[in-house]
Amino acid sequence: MASLLNVTIGELLEQKALQHPDHEAVIYSDRNLRYSYKEFNNHCNLIAKGLMRLGIEKGDHAAIWATNTPEWLTCQFATGKMGAVLVTVNTNYQTTELEYLLRQSDSKTIILMESYRNSSYIQMLYEICPELNESEAGNLISKRLPELKNVIVLGTKKYPGTYNWDDLLRLSDEVTDEALNLRIQSLHPNDVINMQYTSGTTGFPKGVMLTHNNIVNNGYNIANCMELTEKDRLCIPVPFFHCFGCVLGTMACVSVGATMVPIQEFNPSQVLQTVQDEKCTGLHGVPTMFINELNLANFDEYDLSSLRTGIMAGSNCPIEVMKGVIQRMGASEITIAYGQTESSPVITQTRTNDPIELRVESVGRVLPHVEVKIVDPVTNKAVENGEQGELCTRGYHVMKGYYKDDEATKDAIDDGGWLHTGDLAVMDENGYCRITGRLKDMIIRGGENIYPREIEEFLYSHPKILDVQVIGVPDETFGEEVMAWIIPKKGETITLEEVRKFCKGKISRHKIPRFIEITDSYPMTASGKIQKYRLREQSIDKVPSSN
Repeated sequence: MASLLNVTIGELLEQKALQHPDHEAVIYSDRNLRYSYKEFNNHCNLIAKGLMRLGIEKGDHAAIWATNTPEWLTCQFATGKMGAVLVTVNTNYQTTELEYLLRQSDSKTIILMESYRNSSYIQMLYEICPELNESEAGNLISKRLPELKNVIVLGTKKYPGTYNWDDLLRLSDEVTDEALNLRIQSLHPNDVINMQYTSGTTGFPKGVMLTHNNIVNNGYNIANCMELTEKDRLCIPVPFFHCFGCVLGTMACVSVGATMVPIQEFNPSQVLQTVQDEKCTGLHGVPTMFINELNLANFDEYDLSSLRTGIMAGSNCPIEVMKGVIQRMGASEITIAYGQTESSPVITQTRTNDPIELRVESVGRVLPHVEVKIVDPVTNKAVENGEQGELCTRGYHVMKGYYKDDEATKDAIDDGGWLHTGDLAVMDENGYCRITGRLKDMIIRGGENIYPREIEEFLYSHPKILDVQVIGVPDETFGEEVMAWIIPKKGETITLEEVRKFCKGKISRHKIPRFIEITDSYPMTASGKIQKYRLREQSIDKVPSSN
């Protein structure tokens, strides 16, 4: 078993730049952008110095709102060098969600792309912070976001009150290499360096505080389970804002000196073209992504013979999809991983030589240096192998806690240091775990975690809605879809289109209910608790059986 690493993100990249200076670190195939490890390290140093010149100190929070751009990747390692906590923002966020995250996280800086799909990120930010129009760059005074000072736009266009990426490069000249080195040396592997927001069934999103040790070591152990080395080239189409992209993807690669081949925005044709052109040996994705790739009409025209490994995670993997990835794509050593943001994220993973049955019926066994136990949710005592209980985990990978939420942290991590995942599981005699259900009512749609309470809280504000319960219903493409059971106010009627119109621009598209059912009551327990499992049972007959 390999020892745990005891380095910061910045030190890790420095090490790889010395070990493999001329080896390719980053390839953006569609724009022919290529960095060796030495070049990538030097570029990250420039951006780190630019951020320091803006007055960003160790421990300050810097949010990033963009797809898998080269700048996002650079920021991950630049902040890892100069000590700002990178707060990752979901690319699907709309104004309400963005304002909440920036306010709750106390972000001093936001780095954002101009737009994505049909959403103007710039316009949304100006809606939240109209003071930007009259502000000097770096001196924003916002009524709604009092901590926010710096806005950095990924592009060349100048917007009132903002910096752009070129400004950061220019400002880097005003900070010495010595000042950056002193900052790097002041950091400790147990410092918080990354913060990702995850929802719960009982409230709004919480900021998960992850340290250098958390994500460096999780990435390293994930890479070892995949047998990833500096000879591998990993195609990364999963989003960087999620742990799948920025830990299972980028950190796993850098931990062993492999080559990162990101896809800026998922497109199945571009993924396969990139694998072919760059001779990628690994490919990541949620099952929905692999389904889209396998179902391309011209799938057989691509040469995927270089593929060997990768990770499928995010939701249950159908056996036919796994067979397709192994047999048709040639990724015979693809692995399955399970975890959650609070565990950096991977807890268990299959190994490259596990039989296909274990790769679809289980989520593997624990990573090195990680403990797992299955406990009775009521007594909190460990159950026997083969018995269902809540999966709990302990080790280097457990988060430092939720930002500004000690109560929620104590609910998640017990006095013994065990993280309670809220997932029901069964472990066999060989340590392989099978996820059997959720204590929470989380919906997983295409690999995205959706928390009903967040949608319910939002829909409660609709003037026609008296009560609402949100559940997940089965879907062949995405695994699950969102359904809302609504009790209208007396004398009111409401349609699905009205609900969707109300949600548009306020919450992410994937959270907007695909189905609604109007009712006058919910199934209840004797104590007055709503029985969501019965709503799910009733929903099966009310939604189309397939797409």
